[in-house]
Amino acid sequence: MRDISDAVTKKDHYEKVSGTARYIADYDVKDALTGKFLYSDKANARIAAISLPEFPPGYSCTGGNDVPSINEVIIVEKDMPVFPTEYVRYIGEPVLLVTGPDPDVIDELIAAIEVVYEEEPPVYSPEEASEIHFEYGYTKGDADKAFLEADEILEEIFHTGYQEQAYMEPQGVIASYEDGKVTVKGSMQCPYYVFRAVKHTTGLGDDRVRIIQTTTGGAFGGKEDYPSMLACRAAVAAIRLEKPVRIILERAEDMASTPKRHPARLRYRSAVSGGRVTAMEVDVLLDGGAYTTLSAVVLQRSLISAAGAYDIPNLKVSGRVAKTNSVPSGAFRGFGAPQSFFAVEMHMNHIAGKLKEDVLAFKRKHLVRQGSATSTGGIFSDPVILEEMIEKAADMSGYTDKMNLYGKMNGRYRKGIGISVFFHGCGFTGAGERDIIKARVRLDKSPDGRVEILVSNTDMGQGTKTTFSKVVSSALEIPMDDILIENPDTDRVPDSGPTVASRSIMVTGYLLEKAAKRLKAEWKEGERQLVEENYVHHENVPWDMDRFFGDAYPAYSWGVNIIETEVDMATLQPEIKGIWAVFDVGKPIDETVMRGQAEGGLLQGIGYGSMEKMTLKDGRIWQSRFTDYMIPTSKDIVNMKCEFIENAYRFGPSGAKGAGELPLIGGAPAYVASVENAIGRELCSVPATPESIMETLRKGGTE
Repeated sequence: MRDISDAVTKKDHYEKVSGTARYIADYDVKDALTGKFLYSDKANARIAAISLPEFPPGYSCTGGNDVPSINEVIIVEKDMPVFPTEYVRYIGEPVLLVTGPDPDVIDELIAAIEVVYEEEPPVYSPEEASEIHFEYGYTKGDADKAFLEADEILEEIFHTGYQEQAYMEPQGVIASYEDGKVTVKGSMQCPYYVFRAVKHTTGLGDDRVRIIQTTTGGAFGGKEDYPSMLACRAAVAAIRLEKPVRIILERAEDMASTPKRHPARLRYRSAVSGGRVTAMEVDVLLDGGAYTTLSAVVLQRSLISAAGAYDIPNLKVSGRVAKTNSVPSGAFRGFGAPQSFFAVEMHMNHIAGKLKEDVLAFKRKHLVRQGSATSTGGIFSDPVILEEMIEKAADMSGYTDKMNLYGKMNGRYRKGIGISVFFHGCGFTGAGERDIIKARVRLDKSPDGRVEILVSNTDMGQGTKTTFSKVVSSALEIPMDDILIENPDTDRVPDSGPTVASRSIMVTGYLLEKAAKRLKAEWKEGERQLVEENYVHHENVPWDMDRFFGDAYPAYSWGVNIIETEVDMATLQPEIKGIWAVFDVGKPIDETVMRGQAEGGLLQGIGYGSMEKMTLKDGRIWQSRFTDYMIPTSKDIVNMKCEFIENAYRFGPSGAKGAGELPLIGGAPAYVASVENAIGRELCSVPATPESIMETLRKGGTE
């Protein structure tokens, strides 16, 4: 048998390169009506009245009073209306859905609708917000005592901004209603999330709601929560009109009105004694926007990541998600960890600088190891190979020699090098897999010996169809051509959980491997056989959500990034000269797929740290097109050198761990650290644009 890491042709390769793949915009549904939204242009206001023009035959509008059951979209909480009937809470909130056969006529009708608002004072700043969506905190050891006994106390504040997912395919769904059953097709990550949301909104039973994922052109977390909102709105209109309703967002409205990465303010206060950090006090404030969406779990992961990959014996960590009158923040690859890892990595760099210690040596003496306690009192029970990874990354990049040389340069062009060390907890936080998700997978063997994989996890371009097929093929010892896998349809597949949290290969893939091994043992030629497998939870220290204590994740993936830049001191434009990365994702199921994940994620992290600036001005997203929201391209980087060190996880298929989110996390701190090294000044915010670097130099301090 070939090594499972060896690359194969992807399952969806032909349909994508041939152009036969059908994305949601490619579906031509008979008699389908186009749907477009009337968005609120007020950030916080009561809807006093709505005046509608005369609608031509075949055109209508749908709003909150047309919801057949409950005017709520279930995500985590139920605070978001399908359509608002009393108040709007952010600019860009959909107030009405106007439908009809001609998009141009719909645009004219929307322009003719008059909404009378009674405005109330909006809140845009998280620091000024009086309402909190969520709040958590935890302690470890005795931080107060450590601060009292400290030789030095260092305090810093870090800021991170919005980040847009920038998927290639905008959001879109088509809803239809026939014979008392609503069906929604769309571009999405989590079909059963959408299923539960539509069921709640419409009041229909399980057998009256069907959700089908269409081929999806990227998501990065952006199609975890928003498809539930979009599907509920389309479903309400389809039921009311008894006609299919098609909603495909334009790029500008997608960027202006859909959830993005949470902006954050992170306050770090550290006690240092004997050259070691003995305690950290961390306070995290996230801007959640107008509604809760997924902010609870984003905050949880951010807090769990607050101490980074370091063994800090005493911690006091707290965090809040502020309610503001801005576009709701939501899921994005990394899910709260990139904010915290940027802050803690820069903070450790700055402490080392103040102590006049080598940055890497300072970090290494604080690293967690196998057997170390996690920040929340769990245990890193599996091997932690960070030392080996750092050695490899440093050797690949020539880090030590360059660090000794850079930072002392004069002249117009100055080079710098930076390193980041990080992890990502695989799977849902705490007992979420056991108590909430309860994943179930099924294999269906046909009499001709072919085996179909039936799961709800989606392929969004990351290669899930290929890696799942390799896992089952390997366990059954049959050709991959005999493995079938289609886009999920809730009428056919069990709920194996959402495609989020770096859980697909580690959790669902492991269940598929177990099911395949059972099928192999029970194989009967010429007969149809069904095999199911259910999730079983593994933990050392049980998770206690009330105390925020225990094993937050069943496993951890690890990364080390090194980035070299050259800064033109005349323009303050950094240019990337080298990128090196080493990852531990257990056993890569397909090295080409994993390399795509590694390079793509790292590029997103570099974009987060260098150029992806999105601002809110008077409640409105200011950068809503790719002409003014810049993302990195091939011209902005050099050839990445990514390596993987195998470190098998006993509860992953062939030893695999989660891999999808990890590569993004270390890019921003490594990039900013390299710029710091070049310019000789501390930076405390991302993105580190030439403008922000100039402001730092102008002030003569930190930014």
